[in-house]
Amino acid sequence: MASRVGVLGWVTGVLSAVLGTLAFGAVLCLWFPAVLTTPALRDVYPMEIVRTTIKVTLGVAFVLGVLSIFLKRRKALGLTGAGLALLATVMGGSEVAVATPVARGNHVGLDWFLLDLFLLSAIFVPIELLFGRLRQQPIFRPEWRTDLWHFGVSHLLVQLTVFLTMAPAAIFFRWAVAPELQSAIAAQPVVLQFVEVLAVADLTQYAVHRLFHQVPWLWRFHAIHHSSRQMDWLAGSRLHLVDIVVTRGLSFVPLYVLGFTQSALFAYVLLVSFQAVLIHANVSWRFGWLRHVLATPQYHHWHHAVEPVDVNFAVHLPVLDRIFGTQYLPRDRWPEAYGLAGAAVPGDYWSQLAYPFRRAR
Repeated sequence: MASRVGVLGWVTGVLSAVLGTLAFGAVLCLWFPAVLTTPALRDVYPMEIVRTTIKVTLGVAFVLGVLSIFLKRRKALGLTGAGLALLATVMGGSEVAVATPVARGNHVGLDWFLLDLFLLSAIFVPIELLFGRLRQQPIFRPEWRTDLWHFGVSHLLVQLTVFLTMAPAAIFFRWAVAPELQSAIAAQPVVLQFVEVLAVADLTQYAVHRLFHQVPWLWRFHAIHHSSRQMDWLAGSRLHLVDIVVTRGLSFVPLYVLGFTQSALFAYVLLVSFQAVLIHANVSWRFGWLRHVLATPQYHHWHHAVEPVDVNFAVHLPVLDRIFGTQYLPRDRWPEAYGLAGAAVPGDYWSQLAYPFRRAR
């Protein structure tokens, strides 16, 4: 009985701390929208729904925090969640007024980080609990804080990473733009453009991905991604910033040159945002025949396996691996172990950020 009470106190404490942090961050976004929010998202937020969500989250975080304080011997989680909820409420909570129009300028994407973390955890945590391939793997596995750091930094620096993704194409490949070709491509139906974007982007990513595996100094950056010894929805966020910028920047070049419409590119970004999380998730789904058309968790998990190495480079389309002879997909098997054999990649975020720049032994 005592152990169950302790577990309940821990669960309510974790939920309180997470929800309290999210709600406190959302209130900060209301206070400083020009600095902390993303203009493209800010323009489409349904503010009534946003404010109601903040109010409910603050209430739930406070109640769960108080409950955890009574149930758990160690009070840190409950005090953190309840304290953040109380502080955010004192700051005005969901009723903080936002002066409009909000000035546009340099910003960090705190709103994007909070929104994406809330939605992805709400979707994938229950899925992994109910359909996890490794049921014994906890949600808060070893090194989850490291991956949360990767997740957070890449989201907070969204303005910088987007700029570094698009700027090289516009600066160095403007000469390759053919207005007649771009007009013809833009005149196609959006669905057809989306399929073309998927194929062109994945072909480029396949080539860049293989380079990161085969060129030693590039591998030092990509090894960070492969250092995860357990796979779940958060593991895919473990990417060095150099890896992110180079891969996205080179992948955007043909999309820029060909001139696909914003609608097609936006649809592709939505697919990537979800699939990149799904293929790393701890789920037991095999997806039947679909696994031969689109990359699935089982397909990509073999890419992260200790053995074999250098297989399944395609992010979206397995046909690319079939064409180039790098596909590995046993019918009913999953990897026995993930990560790097014998590689000493550090476990914390800041050490991983510095690792590729250290002198190779």
